Amino acid sequence: MKLSVSWRASAAAVVAAATLLTSQSIAGAAPGADVEAAAAPDIPVANVKAHLTQLQSIATANGGNRAHGRPGYKASLDYVKAKLDAAGYTTTIQQFTSSGRTGYNLIADWPGGDANQVVMAGSHLDSVSSGPGINDNGSGSSAVLETALAVSRAGYQPTKHLRFAWWGAEELGLVGSRYYVNNLSSANRAKISGYLNFDMIGSPNPGYFVYDDDPAIEKTFKDYYAGLGVATEIESEGDGRSDHAPFKSAGVPVGGLFTGASRTKTAAQVTKWGGTAGQSFDRCYHSSCDTTSNINDTALNRNSDAVAYAVWELSQ
Repeated sequence: MKLSVSWRASAAAVVAAATLLTSQSIAGAAPGADVEAAAAPDIPVANVKAHLTQLQSIATANGGNRAHGRPGYKASLDYVKAKLDAAGYTTTIQQFTSSGRTGYNLIADWPGGDANQVVMAGSHLDSVSSGPGINDNGSGSSAVLETALAVSRAGYQPTKHLRFAWWGAEELGLVGSRYYVNNLSSANRAKISGYLNFDMIGSPNPGYFVYDDDPAIEKTFKDYYAGLGVATEIESEGDGRSDHAPFKSAGVPVGGLFTGASRTKTAAQVTKWGGTAGQSFDRCYHSSCDTTSNINDTALNRNSDAVAYAVWELSQ
Protein backbone atom coordinates (compact mmCIF):
# COMPACT_ATOMS: atom_id res chain seq x y z
CA MET A 1 0.00 0.00 0.00
CA LYS A 2 2.36 2.66 -1.30
CA LEU A 3 1.92 6.22 -0.09
CA SER A 4 1.38 8.73 -2.86
CA VAL A 5 4.16 11.10 -3.80
CA SER A 6 1.96 14.10 -2.92
CA TRP A 7 1.22 12.66 0.54
CA ARG A 8 4.90 12.06 1.21
CA ALA A 9 5.75 15.53 -0.06
CA SER A 10 3.26 17.09 2.36
CA ALA A 11 4.68 15.06 5.21
CA ALA A 12 8.21 16.04 4.31
CA ALA A 13 7.25 19.73 4.25
CA VAL A 14 5.78 19.50 7.74
CA VAL A 15 8.91 18.03 9.30
CA ALA A 16 11.66 19.59 7.19
CA ALA A 17 12.74 22.31 9.61
CA ALA A 18 12.86 20.07 12.67
CA THR A 19 14.66 17.24 10.96
CA LEU A 20 17.25 19.57 9.45
CA LEU A 21 18.21 20.64 12.95
CA THR A 22 18.39 16.99 14.03
CA SER A 23 20.51 15.96 11.06
CA GLN A 24 22.89 18.85 11.64
CA SER A 25 23.24 17.85 15.29
CA ILE A 26 23.92 14.16 14.74
CA ALA A 27 26.15 14.80 11.75
CA GLY A 28 28.16 17.42 13.57
CA ALA A 29 27.14 20.20 11.19
CA ALA A 30 27.66 23.73 12.40
CA PRO A 31 24.48 25.39 13.70
CA GLY A 32 23.07 27.69 11.08
CA ALA A 33 25.08 26.09 8.29
CA ASP A 34 23.51 26.41 4.85
CA VAL A 35 22.70 22.76 4.21
CA GLU A 36 20.48 21.64 1.36
CA ALA A 37 19.05 18.33 2.52
CA ALA A 38 18.53 15.54 0.01
CA ALA A 39 15.06 14.05 0.23
CA ALA A 40 14.68 10.38 1.04
CA PRO A 41 13.04 8.33 -1.70
CA ASP A 42 9.76 6.51 -1.35
CA ILE A 43 10.51 2.85 -0.65
CA PRO A 44 8.27 0.68 -2.86
CA VAL A 45 6.46 -1.68 -0.51
CA ALA A 46 6.19 -4.15 -3.41
CA ASN A 47 9.98 -4.43 -3.40
CA VAL A 48 10.06 -5.04 0.34
CA LYS A 49 7.38 -7.71 0.00
CA ALA A 50 9.34 -9.35 -2.82
CA HIS A 51 12.23 -9.82 -0.38
CA LEU A 52 9.80 -11.33 2.13
CA THR A 53 8.59 -13.76 -0.52
CA GLN A 54 12.16 -14.85 -1.12
CA LEU A 55 12.77 -15.35 2.60
CA GLN A 56 9.58 -17.39 2.83
CA SER A 57 10.70 -19.56 -0.08
CA ILE A 58 14.08 -20.06 1.58
CA ALA A 59 12.42 -21.16 4.82
CA THR A 60 10.03 -23.49 3.01
CA ALA A 61 12.93 -25.15 1.21
CA ASN A 62 14.92 -25.53 4.44
CA GLY A 63 12.74 -27.18 7.04
CA GLY A 64 10.36 -24.27 7.56
CA ASN A 65 12.75 -21.88 9.30
CA ARG A 66 15.74 -19.59 8.93
CA ALA A 67 17.22 -20.17 12.38
CA HIS A 68 20.82 -19.82 13.57
CA GLY A 69 23.01 -22.68 12.44
CA ARG A 70 20.39 -23.99 10.02
CA PRO A 71 20.64 -23.99 6.21
CA GLY A 72 17.81 -21.49 5.91
CA TYR A 73 19.78 -18.82 7.74
CA LYS A 74 22.85 -19.09 5.54
CA ALA A 75 20.65 -19.10 2.43
CA SER A 76 18.96 -15.92 3.69
CA LEU A 77 22.33 -14.28 4.24
CA ASP A 78 23.51 -15.31 0.77
CA TYR A 79 20.36 -13.78 -0.77
CA VAL A 80 20.87 -10.44 0.97
CA LYS A 81 24.60 -10.38 0.25
CA ALA A 82 24.10 -11.00 -3.48
CA LYS A 83 21.71 -8.03 -3.71
CA LEU A 84 24.16 -5.76 -1.92
CA ASP A 85 27.18 -6.89 -3.90
CA ALA A 86 25.34 -6.18 -7.15
CA ALA A 87 24.42 -2.70 -5.86
CA GLY A 88 28.04 -1.69 -5.21
CA TYR A 89 28.39 -2.29 -1.50
CA THR A 90 31.50 -3.60 0.20
CA THR A 91 30.20 -6.60 2.12
CA THR A 92 31.82 -8.47 4.97
CA ILE A 93 30.70 -11.71 6.58
CA GLN A 94 31.60 -11.94 10.26
CA GLN A 95 31.63 -15.48 11.66
CA PHE A 96 31.00 -16.54 15.26
CA THR A 97 29.96 -19.66 17.17
CA SER A 98 26.92 -20.05 19.40
CA SER A 99 25.30 -23.20 20.82
CA GLY A 100 27.86 -25.27 18.97
CA ARG A 101 26.81 -23.89 15.58
CA THR A 102 28.43 -21.40 13.24
CA GLY A 103 26.66 -18.06 12.94
CA TYR A 104 27.13 -15.14 10.61
CA ASN A 105 26.67 -11.38 10.59
CA LEU A 106 26.55 -9.51 7.30
CA ILE A 107 27.95 -5.98 7.20
CA ALA A 108 27.58 -3.74 4.15
CA ASP A 109 29.42 -0.44 3.74
CA TRP A 110 28.42 2.17 1.18
CA PRO A 111 31.52 3.80 -0.32
CA GLY A 112 32.27 7.36 0.75
CA GLY A 113 31.25 9.59 3.58
CA ASP A 114 33.18 10.55 6.68
CA ALA A 115 34.58 7.33 8.15
CA ASN A 116 34.78 9.06 11.54
CA GLN A 117 31.01 9.56 11.52
CA VAL A 118 29.12 6.33 10.80
CA VAL A 119 25.36 5.90 10.67
CA MET A 120 24.32 2.27 10.95
CA ALA A 121 20.95 0.64 10.30
CA GLY A 122 20.45 -3.01 11.15
CA SER A 123 18.09 -5.89 11.81
CA HIS A 124 18.35 -9.51 12.79
CA LEU A 125 18.05 -11.94 9.92
CA ASP A 126 17.50 -15.15 11.85
CA SER A 127 14.14 -16.68 12.74
CA VAL A 128 13.22 -18.96 15.60
CA SER A 129 13.38 -22.66 14.77
CA SER A 130 9.59 -23.00 14.94
CA GLY A 131 8.75 -20.84 11.93
CA PRO A 132 9.93 -18.85 8.91
CA GLY A 133 10.12 -15.54 10.78
CA ILE A 134 8.59 -13.27 8.17
CA ASN A 135 7.47 -10.50 10.51
CA ASP A 136 10.13 -11.47 13.08
CA ASN A 137 12.31 -10.42 11.48
CA GLY A 138 12.01 -10.67 7.73
CA SER A 139 10.13 -7.37 7.90
CA GLY A 140 12.99 -5.36 9.39
CA SER A 141 15.60 -7.19 7.34
CA SER A 142 13.77 -6.56 4.08
CA ALA A 143 13.10 -2.88 4.81
CA VAL A 144 16.76 -2.31 5.68
CA LEU A 145 17.82 -4.17 2.52
CA GLU A 146 15.51 -2.15 0.29
CA THR A 147 16.70 1.09 1.90
CA ALA A 148 20.29 0.08 1.19
CA LEU A 149 19.36 -0.65 -2.42
CA ALA A 150 17.60 2.72 -2.64
CA VAL A 151 20.85 4.39 -1.55
CA SER A 152 22.53 2.73 -4.52
CA ARG A 153 19.75 3.57 -6.98
CA ALA A 154 19.87 7.23 -5.91
CA GLY A 155 23.65 7.39 -6.02
CA TYR A 156 23.33 9.00 -2.61
CA GLN A 157 26.52 10.51 -1.24
CA PRO A 158 25.89 11.63 2.33
CA THR A 159 28.25 13.54 4.58
CA LYS A 160 28.48 10.60 6.94
CA HIS A 161 29.46 7.05 6.16
CA LEU A 162 26.59 4.57 5.80
CA ARG A 163 26.76 1.02 7.10
CA PHE A 164 24.01 -1.61 7.10
CA ALA A 165 23.98 -4.84 9.08
CA TRP A 166 22.04 -8.11 9.31
CA TRP A 167 22.63 -9.95 12.57
CA GLY A 168 22.75 -13.64 13.29
CA ALA A 169 21.52 -15.49 16.39
CA GLU A 170 19.46 -12.62 17.80
CA GLU A 171 16.87 -15.15 18.88
CA LEU A 172 19.48 -16.85 21.07
CA GLY A 173 20.18 -13.67 23.01
CA LEU A 174 21.52 -10.93 20.71
CA VAL A 175 24.56 -13.08 20.02
CA GLY A 176 25.57 -11.71 16.62
CA SER A 177 25.19 -8.01 17.39
CA ARG A 178 26.92 -8.41 20.74
CA TYR A 179 29.81 -10.20 19.01
CA TYR A 180 30.11 -7.34 16.52
CA VAL A 181 30.10 -4.62 19.17
CA ASN A 182 32.49 -6.50 21.46
CA ASN A 183 34.97 -6.91 18.63
CA LEU A 184 35.08 -3.22 17.75
CA SER A 185 37.97 -1.23 19.11
CA SER A 186 36.99 1.63 21.39
CA ALA A 187 38.04 4.03 18.63
CA ASN A 188 35.77 2.36 16.07
CA ARG A 189 32.86 2.25 18.51
CA ALA A 190 33.28 5.98 19.02
CA LYS A 191 32.97 6.55 15.28
CA ILE A 192 29.38 5.21 15.21
CA SER A 193 27.23 8.30 15.68
CA GLY A 194 23.97 6.34 15.58
CA TYR A 195 22.60 2.82 15.28
CA LEU A 196 19.03 2.32 14.05
CA ASN A 197 17.34 -1.00 14.79
CA PHE A 198 14.32 -2.48 13.01
CA ASP A 199 12.82 -5.61 14.55
CA MET A 200 9.20 -6.53 13.67
CA ILE A 201 7.84 -3.60 11.66
CA GLY A 202 4.94 -5.27 9.82
CA SER A 203 2.86 -6.81 12.62
CA PRO A 204 -0.63 -7.81 11.44
CA ASN A 205 -2.44 -5.89 14.21
CA PRO A 206 0.12 -3.10 14.33
CA GLY A 207 1.03 -0.36 16.70
CA TYR A 208 3.50 2.38 15.91
CA PHE A 209 6.19 2.34 18.57
CA VAL A 210 9.35 4.47 18.64
CA TYR A 211 12.43 3.75 20.75
CA ASP A 212 13.13 6.53 23.26
CA ASP A 213 16.83 5.81 23.85
CA ASP A 214 18.39 8.76 22.02
CA PRO A 215 16.47 12.06 21.83
CA ALA A 216 17.72 13.13 18.40
CA ILE A 217 16.95 9.79 16.76
CA GLU A 218 13.62 9.51 18.56
CA LYS A 219 12.63 12.98 17.33
CA THR A 220 13.48 12.07 13.75
CA PHE A 221 11.02 9.17 13.77
CA LYS A 222 8.36 11.07 15.72
CA ASP A 223 8.54 14.04 13.38
CA TYR A 224 8.20 11.76 10.39
CA TYR A 225 5.07 10.13 11.77
CA ALA A 226 3.65 13.47 12.88
CA GLY A 227 3.96 14.57 9.27
CA LEU A 228 1.85 11.58 8.24
CA GLY A 229 -0.71 12.28 10.93
CA VAL A 230 0.05 8.95 12.62
CA ALA A 231 0.28 8.86 16.41
CA THR A 232 3.18 7.02 18.00
CA GLU A 233 3.91 5.58 21.43
CA ILE A 234 7.16 4.87 23.21
CA GLU A 235 8.36 1.31 22.64
CA SER A 236 8.60 -0.72 25.84
CA GLU A 237 7.73 -4.34 25.01
CA GLY A 238 11.07 -5.08 23.39
CA ASP A 239 13.18 -2.63 25.37
CA GLY A 240 16.64 -4.12 25.70
CA ARG A 241 15.57 -7.31 23.92
CA SER A 242 16.82 -6.57 20.42
CA ASP A 243 20.08 -5.74 18.69
CA HIS A 244 20.23 -2.09 19.73
CA ALA A 245 21.01 -3.19 23.30
CA PRO A 246 24.72 -4.04 22.81
CA PHE A 247 25.26 -0.74 21.01
CA LYS A 248 23.50 1.20 23.76
CA SER A 249 25.56 -0.56 26.41
CA ALA A 250 28.70 0.50 24.53
CA GLY A 251 27.63 4.16 24.56
CA VAL A 252 26.38 4.37 20.96
CA PRO A 253 23.23 6.47 20.40
CA VAL A 254 20.43 4.11 19.33
CA GLY A 255 16.86 4.26 18.08
CA GLY A 256 14.35 2.29 16.07
CA LEU A 257 10.81 1.25 15.29
CA PHE A 258 8.54 -1.62 16.33
CA THR A 259 4.95 -2.66 15.61
CA GLY A 260 4.39 -4.97 18.57
CA ALA A 261 4.66 -8.67 19.42
CA SER A 262 2.73 -10.68 22.00
CA ARG A 263 1.27 -7.82 24.02
CA THR A 264 -2.44 -7.08 23.59
CA LYS A 265 -3.71 -4.03 21.71
CA THR A 266 -5.95 -1.86 23.88
CA ALA A 267 -9.16 -0.09 22.91
CA ALA A 268 -7.35 3.24 23.17
CA GLN A 269 -4.72 1.99 20.73
CA VAL A 270 -7.42 0.85 18.32
CA THR A 271 -8.80 4.40 18.40
CA LYS A 272 -5.36 5.64 17.36
CA TRP A 273 -4.38 2.99 14.85
CA GLY A 274 -7.32 0.76 13.99
CA GLY A 275 -7.08 -2.99 14.28
CA THR A 276 -8.56 -5.32 16.88
CA ALA A 277 -8.68 -4.64 20.61
CA GLY A 278 -7.95 -7.52 22.96
CA GLN A 279 -5.77 -9.25 20.37
CA SER A 280 -1.98 -9.45 20.23
CA PHE A 281 -0.13 -7.14 17.91
CA ASP A 282 1.26 -10.32 16.35
CA ARG A 283 -0.66 -13.52 17.13
CA CYS A 284 1.95 -15.50 15.19
CA TYR A 285 4.92 -14.24 17.18
CA HIS A 286 7.56 -17.01 17.29
CA SER A 287 5.14 -19.45 15.65
CA SER A 288 4.87 -21.43 12.45
CA CYS A 289 2.19 -19.04 11.16
CA ASP A 290 4.67 -16.16 10.93
CA THR A 291 4.52 -16.35 7.14
CA THR A 292 4.01 -13.84 4.35
CA SER A 293 0.32 -13.86 5.35
CA ASN A 294 1.34 -12.42 8.73
CA ILE A 295 2.14 -8.91 7.47
CA ASN A 296 0.16 -5.66 7.55
CA ASP A 297 1.02 -3.91 4.29
CA THR A 298 0.23 -0.42 5.57
CA ALA A 299 2.52 -0.78 8.57
CA LEU A 300 5.26 -2.33 6.45
CA ASN A 301 5.00 0.49 3.93
CA ARG A 302 5.01 3.30 6.48
CA ASN A 303 7.89 1.83 8.44
CA SER A 304 9.97 1.05 5.36
CA ASP A 305 9.63 4.69 4.29
CA ALA A 306 10.51 5.74 7.85
CA VAL A 307 13.70 3.65 7.69
CA ALA A 308 14.82 5.48 4.57
CA TYR A 309 13.74 8.84 5.93
CA ALA A 310 15.85 8.39 9.08
CA VAL A 311 18.86 7.07 7.15
CA TRP A 312 18.80 10.10 4.86
CA GLU A 313 18.14 12.68 7.56
CA LEU A 314 20.69 11.43 10.04
CA SER A 315 23.50 10.96 7.54
CA GLN A 316 23.50 14.42 5.96
